[in-house]
Amino acid sequence: MNQHASKHDNHTQHAHHHGHAQEHNHGHDHHAHMVSDFRRRFWISLILTLPILLLSPMLQSWVGISWQWAPAAYVQLALATALFFYGGLPFLKGMKQELGRRQPAMMTLVALAISVAYFYSTAVALQLVEGKPFFWELASLIDIMLLGHWFEMKSVMGASRALEALSQLLPATARRRKPDGSFEEVKVEHLQAGDEVVIRPGERIPADGEVIEGESYVNESMLTGESVPVAKKAGDRVAAGSVNDHAVLVVRVTHVGNDTYLNKVIAMVQEAQKSKSKTQNLADKAAAWLFYIALGVGALTFIIWWSSGSPLDFALERAVTVMIIACPHALGLAVPLVVAISTTISAQNGLLIRNRTAFENARKISVMVFDKTGTLTQGNFGVRRCGSLHPDYTKEKVLQLAASLEQHSEHPIAHGIVKKAQEEGASLLEVTAVENITGKGIRGEYEGKELMITNTAFYKEQYGDLPAEAEGDGTETVVLLIYDGKPIGYLALADALREESKPAVEQLHRMHIKVFMATGDSHRVAEAVSKKLGLDGFYAEVLPDEKQRIVKELQQQGEFVAMTGDGVNDAPALAQADVGIAVGSGTDVAAETADIILVNSNPQDIVHLIVFGRATYRKMRQNLWWATGYNLFALPLAAGVLAPWGIMLSPAIGGVLMSVSTIIVALNAQLLKKQVKLHQS
Repeated sequence: MNQHASKHDNHTQHAHHHGHAQEHNHGHDHHAHMVSDFRRRFWISLILTLPILLLSPMLQSWVGISWQWAPAAYVQLALATALFFYGGLPFLKGMKQELGRRQPAMMTLVALAISVAYFYSTAVALQLVEGKPFFWELASLIDIMLLGHWFEMKSVMGASRALEALSQLLPATARRRKPDGSFEEVKVEHLQAGDEVVIRPGERIPADGEVIEGESYVNESMLTGESVPVAKKAGDRVAAGSVNDHAVLVVRVTHVGNDTYLNKVIAMVQEAQKSKSKTQNLADKAAAWLFYIALGVGALTFIIWWSSGSPLDFALERAVTVMIIACPHALGLAVPLVVAISTTISAQNGLLIRNRTAFENARKISVMVFDKTGTLTQGNFGVRRCGSLHPDYTKEKVLQLAASLEQHSEHPIAHGIVKKAQEEGASLLEVTAVENITGKGIRGEYEGKELMITNTAFYKEQYGDLPAEAEGDGTETVVLLIYDGKPIGYLALADALREESKPAVEQLHRMHIKVFMATGDSHRVAEAVSKKLGLDGFYAEVLPDEKQRIVKELQQQGEFVAMTGDGVNDAPALAQADVGIAVGSGTDVAAETADIILVNSNPQDIVHLIVFGRATYRKMRQNLWWATGYNLFALPLAAGVLAPWGIMLSPAIGGVLMSVSTIIVALNAQLLKKQVKLHQS
């Protein structure tokens, strides 16, 4: 029964994975179709526009020619009708959708402007009203709007290409090893947890898993941004989509489908691109207000000019121009395009954004609080010393008991102790009822008595001062082994600092950010690390809930605090911080309380995060200023405020200004990529 359920779950999981891929491909195909559609409509509309321009009396007068042709108005009407219903169709459909949602915006304004121009010009051509037609203004406006949308869709496509590349990292098939030792070629979606797959040099790894045979180097650059291939051997984890560079590896599959790291990254980036920050909400509100302002100012412009004795066609021309100028097209594109680009770039550089607002707020960080192990240090603890504190136990027995208990833990210290015991050839004993004690250590039962490994803070609390021989040298982390309530031994481990830690701290200082460390290690270890790195301060022998208190105290002092931790033990502090940053521990992206996840656990990625956050916010502000600023300049001119001095904007020139603004916003967003590359170089 359980086996059947398991197979059913796997089948469902594969179906979800396939559906996710189809959904992503459908979205990409939709964008590609829209680019093609706008391009085709633009060129056909441009061809229809040329004879309309040649037959326009106003343009003829500009170039000094006069082609008097009686049916010219009817030919223009026929061409303009084809242009209105073909070239203008996307805007008419967009107006219908916006009004259906009761959210009139850019498409409604464009559709309204071209509709007024077309139907008024039709009435003039059919001699139903007196005036001059707007056929050439209508044609050029539709052309310019189609061109602007074509460029916009190309920009959106460009922003999503990197994410598309991520989704295509998985190979189509995998070589699965059967129980009899033979191999079979299977589709990746048919893999299940527990399968053993063989990856030859140059091949992509088809699913998340654990190396069980072979040693090689794996290129994870597309997943983590780390350009140097990572050495992998038996026991190491590998991620789907990474490339095996060197030798044959046999991998036991642990995660497939939507549970793979790659799919979690894709889903997280897509969710971040969809989510809205305060800046984007501001842009949306501004676009909605601009629609109502455009209608109001347009109507007021028409009423003032017409009531003051101006011809109907002039008053109508001013109103149409106002509505064209006010289109919030650039405003609607200003923030979403920057969001799409920044989240994709961040994911390529090992920064997974779960909270858009927190990412933008990275620019405000004034204090950075680091957890020590695995972030500022390598997290690879090695046993430097081991000793007995009880005459009945040798140091070999202390190591054996400690490793037997720690084999049930995933903590870096546990790995170091178990590795040392294996090197010494010690056999591991059976320890039962094992449980972690947050901030204190781990305990279990051996031969019916409690066996516990704890830190120096808990030891001092229970037993007083450390024995002299157990005192660390300032760079060691010391843990104590307690059996049946009696201290029986100690182990001193060392964790080397990351090469990137000191440069990262120096860069943060140059950005005027104070750097603190909060660790459960002893005061001596914390002080030694702090001095080596040049930190502004440190907190030692603290429990996870105390880290939360530290963050809160710094916030009460007026600081904007970012906390970096492992996302599990540090969850309260990560939730309390203004910006919570979890280290990803390679392929673990399940840090639910963090705003941002660092895939590489590299402190210099914190610097990248702040640089990216500042650059993203700067681009958003630039785009918002440009998208709204040109309205402040052009709306009065469109309304005819300077008409007594002969300065006015025609509908076509208004369309040009609007489209130019949109294109500049799109190009400015693309510059974010170059700024990031410049920073990295």
